[in-house]
Amino acid sequence: MYLTKFARKVSIIHRRDELRAAKSIREKAMANPKMNFIWDSVVKEIKGDGIVNSMVLENVKTGEITEVVADEDDGTFGIFVFIGYEPKTKLYEGILNIDKGYIVTDENMKTNIEGVYAAGDIRVKSLRQVVTAAADGAIAAVQAEKYIETL
Repeated sequence: MYLTKFARKVSIIHRRDELRAAKSIREKAMANPKMNFIWDSVVKEIKGDGIVNSMVLENVKTGEITEVVADEDDGTFGIFVFIGYEPKTKLYEGILNIDKGYIVTDENMKTNIEGVYAAGDIRVKSLRQVVTAAADGAIAAVQAEKYIETL
């Protein structure tokens, strides 16, 4: 939905026939006139020479192949891959405090172990975007530097 602020149209290519997001988010997405859903499909190929001008989709149920071509007005389109997320924190279980797979930190990115910091989408937080991950990284770096100076 975020991309609809900048684009005339956002197509979601989804390998299933329904979204698994929270009901409120699904309803918002389905009601957004800028969003187009292509169900039961996966991207097989991205075509273009320096810019993306088409992509080839395969319907996972029927095997039908379809080529989606960029609008004539634009001549290109952007592709943003999002396959979902599952934090990879098994390595830290029993060592760091983990909540639903995410590392628990304070506002300074400190974990329950002195001198250990976590930043970005791996930690518990309400918003997962590049900008918040970058901010987390900056905070963690400054805090780690302060910690090292005390050693």
